[in-house]
Amino acid sequence: MTDIDGFDLISPRAYGERGVPHDQWSALRKLDRLQLCKPLGFDPFYPVVHHKRICEISKQPDLFLNRFGIVLESQEQKLIIENEKGLGQMHVIIGMDPPEHRDYRNVAVPWFTPRAIRRVESVVQESARDLLDDMVDTASGGEGECEFAGEFAAAHPLRILSTILGVSREQEPQILRLTNELFAADDPELQRKGDDRTKVVEELAMEFFVLFNAIIENRRANPTDDLASLLANGQVNGEPMGLMETLGYYLITFSAGHDTTKNALAGGICALAQNPDEFQKLKRNPELIPSAVEEIVRWTSPVNYMKRVVAKDLDFHGQELRKGDNLVLFYASANRDEAVFEDPFVFRIDRKPNPHLGFGIGEHFCLGAHLARASQRGFLQEFVRRIDSLELAGEPEQIHSSFVVGPKRLPIRYRVS
Repeated sequence: MTDIDGFDLISPRAYGERGVPHDQWSALRKLDRLQLCKPLGFDPFYPVVHHKRICEISKQPDLFLNRFGIVLESQEQKLIIENEKGLGQMHVIIGMDPPEHRDYRNVAVPWFTPRAIRRVESVVQESARDLLDDMVDTASGGEGECEFAGEFAAAHPLRILSTILGVSREQEPQILRLTNELFAADDPELQRKGDDRTKVVEELAMEFFVLFNAIIENRRANPTDDLASLLANGQVNGEPMGLMETLGYYLITFSAGHDTTKNALAGGICALAQNPDEFQKLKRNPELIPSAVEEIVRWTSPVNYMKRVVAKDLDFHGQELRKGDNLVLFYASANRDEAVFEDPFVFRIDRKPNPHLGFGIGEHFCLGAHLARASQRGFLQEFVRRIDSLELAGEPEQIHSSFVVGPKRLPIRYRVS
């Protein structure tokens, strides 16, 4: 056993102040059994830190359930959710179990195939080109500086998702603010302000509702071939999706799709700045960009964890688990598992094999994985073509979040030809 109480593993504040707890995960990976953690202010949970164990649990959705929530909330957060009547009522696919999950997932699957994703290639390329134009144009004497995370990493997936979900460019700043307020609700700088946190969450839910409901009504009256129309007119078992399910689909597609890709891009550029030899290797060998994207996802693991709840009393490799126990699957730990990855704490763009769990595995494998990969590939292609070198221009700052993690600020210095 270790003296790890789990607070640093799950507390949003701990991530913002101390960073991702790789040292504690490394210690936990040396144990044969799951260790019960009882962090102050949170429900007890078992951290699952091994690649093999996470794969095993993820492939048994009948024994390890999603429907009781995918996030381990603090006692304060649970109280807010219990009293709040907006976001908590949205029925999102990531919080469903089979067979319901498969029925709802199938609504959007046709749009997210590799062939279907090709329809947004021009949007990806245009966004990357415009952003790199800005970086090059602001460079003076061939050298420039920027805050990459907020200015560029956030803008790229925002433009792509706005296009496919019917959000106008004029509404993009509103969407960016809303996603920050949702996924960085514990960050003092990014959270929606207000002393009454229940009221704050209700206001956030209403703003999401007004924005997406207008798009849903428009796409039902005037359907096109975009994802917004597919979701607005989606059917499950021959019946139209309910409003809460449709709104939940929009919410999870936009907010989860944006913040995960943003954090991967920011964390990836940070890794390339800290590993200049890898950056130069990528410039010399742009055919390695797909491999680099996989390594960036492994390295950054933007979705840090998912919670599962044990469905019934069971024996788990000689250890007794009880119905209702919380398991927290730490993908970021699995992606540094020494039993799976050679030199897991080395960033290597040509890593092969690379069986990372950055997009999950099993029943809830990320629906938007192909889009996320295409988005990152498009940006990296333009970035390595036009940026000659880069380095950090200051210390990165981490978002106060333990669920979707990444840099809040990433100051970089770069040179262009």
